[in-house]
Amino acid sequence: MEQLKATGSRKHLEDSEFYLIIADLLESEEVQHLKQFRHHIMTTRFQHCLNVAYYQYRLCRLLGLDAVSAARAGLLHDFYFYDTYEYTHSRPEVRHSKHHPELALENARKHFALNEKECDMIRKHMFPMTAELPGCAETWLITLVDKYCAVLEFVLPQPKRLKDAVRNRRRARVN
Repeated sequence: MEQLKATGSRKHLEDSEFYLIIADLLESEEVQHLKQFRHHIMTTRFQHCLNVAYYQYRLCRLLGLDAVSAARAGLLHDFYFYDTYEYTHSRPEVRHSKHHPELALENARKHFALNEKECDMIRKHMFPMTAELPGCAETWLITLVDKYCAVLEFVLPQPKRLKDAVRNRRRARVN
């Protein structure tokens, strides 16, 4: 089995309380299937959801909030099974950022038992794109953590991409 790490963290997650909280979700075929989908250009939907779950858990624990529900909702907040780019280009009338939280919640409810906080976090993690206000502090945090992780996932791999681009440019000059 591959070692799990959150982007930007050096900690191996398998030996943590965090892992025990989400282990049943991670073991499901449906959650593992998220590895098949590219997300935020530079990562997979699985890795993005793991990142959100981990940082949401850490922040909620630090603040004395419901870290267990936060971790589980973080892992399921983008629990949908389509390629975002293809989907939005084939259905221009559908706004993915507004539509996918309801779809993720519907999918999560089909496969897992969820409490009210988890449902609120999944349904409203795209606030203000979703009309309803977050119903709890954990939901306000996941809206921020989700954006933080998206930026982190895009920025951290950039040095390698930049290095590759410079190398390719040098090769082009030589030829």
